[in-house]
Amino acid sequence: MAHDVAALAAELTDMAAADQRSAIRANNDDPAEQLAWRRLTARHGDRLGEIMDAYGWPTADVVGEEAAHAAWLIAQHADRQLDVQRRALRLMHQAVSAGAAGPRELAFLRDRTLTNEGRKQIYGTQIAGVKDGAPVPWPCEEPERMDELRAEVGIEPFDAYVAKFARA
Repeated sequence: MAHDVAALAAELTDMAAADQRSAIRANNDDPAEQLAWRRLTARHGDRLGEIMDAYGWPTADVVGEEAAHAAWLIAQHADRQLDVQRRALRLMHQAVSAGAAGPRELAFLRDRTLTNEGRKQIYGTQIAGVKDGAPVPWPCEEPERMDELRAEVGIEPFDAYVAKFARA
């Protein structure tokens, strides 16, 4: 079992590294590049589904911090596989409730899943676009409470968050 878990951790971190190397393709003007990104994230989403079948949510206490973060990233980018995102959200929520995962990443996944469902997000983590040089979030349930809700799960205030994009 220990070998299986070590192999799983390595596989998850390798998938996340490939994701990060390829992420630039997501918004590329070249449709072939966009398609390559979609293929990669779909393949990773399918594999994450298999991993969840076998292990449940891959928590840090099982696969290590880096691989657990990798699993979250893969779920976050499974945008065209709502079944995978919803399941990851459900399993990750259980892990957070049990103290085995952090609420910050869960909040990001929750917002991502909500916006992919065409619903309003909660924490303002998902950016719809840029207007007059400033990032604009997808609509939020309670925009007046957004920073308060963000603070509850360990996310910096919205203005500090988007300032990172402006520097990038």
